[in-house]
Amino acid sequence: MSLSLYEIAVPNYLQTLTAVSGFLKKGAAFCEEQGTNPNDIVAARVIDDMLPFSFQIASIAHHSFGAVEGVQSGTFSPPKDPGTHDYASLQKLVDDAKAGLEKVTPDALDAFQGKDVIFHLGKHQLPFTAENFLLSFSFPNFYFHASTAYDILRARGVKIGKADFIGPLRMKM
Repeated sequence: MSLSLYEIAVPNYLQTLTAVSGFLKKGAAFCEEQGTNPNDIVAARVIDDMLPFSFQIASIAHHSFGAVEGVQSGTFSPPKDPGTHDYASLQKLVDDAKAGLEKVTPDALDAFQGKDVIFHLGKHQLPFTAENFLLSFSFPNFYFHASTAYDILRARGVKIGKADFIGPLRMKM
């Protein structure tokens, strides 16, 4: 069985984006219950030398819908966190990434299979094929940042578990 570029990317991104959206909602509800400001989480980190929650969420959007856009344009660069996000705007980033991916059609993405994608990192350029960019670069980053955002919320006391991270399963119908 062969899988198309669309099949390896979009359903996986959507599953985790749905999960992230869900645990962000639980984070906001937890803050409301505790009488704390959800914006206090925006700068939270797992440890001092890691980037903050805001970067983790921005990277989730960047390495999902942004990665698909990168495949289509042939170029991709690191995400930028303007440092101005509040909790609500981070939720919107995830919702916007999900909405963008829901509009991607199989034919539109599959047309880029085997095409070049260049990752620009300062003066360095890393060449990939579209599928290797997604599988070996974008997916690991996407899941790393989703895990880190989840861990930050868990460390703050938000009652989320493994099922919240996994999201909606794609069961045989």
